[in-house]
Amino acid sequence: MTSRATAERLDRADPLAPARERFELPAGVVYLDGNSLGAMPAGTPAALDRTVRRQWRDHLIKGWTDDGWLDAPMRVGDRIGRLIGAAPGQTVTGDSTSVQLFNALTTAARLRPDRRILLSDGDGFPTDRYLAASVARMLGLELRQVPMAELPAALDAYGDEVGVVLGSPVDFRTGETHDVADLTARAHRAGAVTVWDLCHAAGALPLALDSDGVDLAVGCSYKYLSGGPGAPAYLYVARRHHAAADQPLTGWLGHAAPFAMTPDYRPADSMARFRIGAPHILSLSALDAALDVFDDVSVADIRAKNTGLGRFFIECFDARLAGLGFELVTPRDDARRGSQVTLSHPDAARLMEQLAARGVIGDVRPPTLLRFGFNSLYVSYTDIHDAVTVLGDLAEANRRPHDRTAPAQRLIGETHVAQ
Repeated sequence: MTSRATAERLDRADPLAPARERFELPAGVVYLDGNSLGAMPAGTPAALDRTVRRQWRDHLIKGWTDDGWLDAPMRVGDRIGRLIGAAPGQTVTGDSTSVQLFNALTTAARLRPDRRILLSDGDGFPTDRYLAASVARMLGLELRQVPMAELPAALDAYGDEVGVVLGSPVDFRTGETHDVADLTARAHRAGAVTVWDLCHAAGALPLALDSDGVDLAVGCSYKYLSGGPGAPAYLYVARRHHAAADQPLTGWLGHAAPFAMTPDYRPADSMARFRIGAPHILSLSALDAALDVFDDVSVADIRAKNTGLGRFFIECFDARLAGLGFELVTPRDDARRGSQVTLSHPDAARLMEQLAARGVIGDVRPPTLLRFGFNSLYVSYTDIHDAVTVLGDLAEANRRPHDRTAPAQRLIGETHVAQ
């Protein structure tokens, strides 16, 4: 059943439904783009106001010590670590995803100085591919890029030549998931170290970096973690690598004694060695407040819900969008699908623009992909039903240009679809 009544029944039975009140969502909007930018948590404005008006204004330079600014990257890093299966002291927050990925890839390659191949997901996010190519040029490595599904075979083929393997648990375009533990184990058997991009997984899927033996990982905090636009990224480095890790960006706050102001760099003994420069306190304050929404929520429950949301979306797709030019790109198998559903349509860009005009926000990946992301903490089954219904109306109207009026009037309301 894919009726609105079914969606409402599923919402009434949803244990995470109350979490929606922890976010400030615009009235009349179905927001299915949290895999690009998460909605604003309700506690964020007060946290920023407190940092600006009480700490920065009143405490000035003393904020670094009296308000804990200096320790914020490690403190917030450990909060993220809890969501990705990392014990304390292995995750630090700060700088952008690109900076953190550059650090991670270079550090990983330096852990295997005798290996000449950097093996990367050839379908990964563009930043990952660009930076992998840059690191390979800088260190004189050979970059080999193959699709995620072919990485195990590539490891077998190149054997002891591979030093670093870069991959992602979730394909950013299709939403297909990949097995972190299995690929990490295969890389280790080949003598390589792994770097994982968690941007489309953290806060949405259960991750177990420590128990899976992951070496390094990076991720942004503005998608499912809802840290805000441009929120600081994080870096995970397994404790066993801390002593040997030689990162390229040796900023003063990664020094063992940063305030000694010595002329030579000596890295800190802890995860603090991966700090670079002064932390972005305003952004960290927003991110810290956003992480409060996870304090009494389990990632297992989050995963159970976004699995259900995806399944319901696909059921609605089958019932409403058949014959309208759409193809389902995301796997139907729950275990192989992340927290999104991707469709293909030759008129994807126009359809997404029309959807946004009618209160449904997703995004497009050219040339034909429409992506719909599900944050379990604020997306409802009713949202899914309404979004697919409007999408179907638009597709039908576009095929019948002489009869656009009735479908075009179907707008998303706060609690219902106007018929």
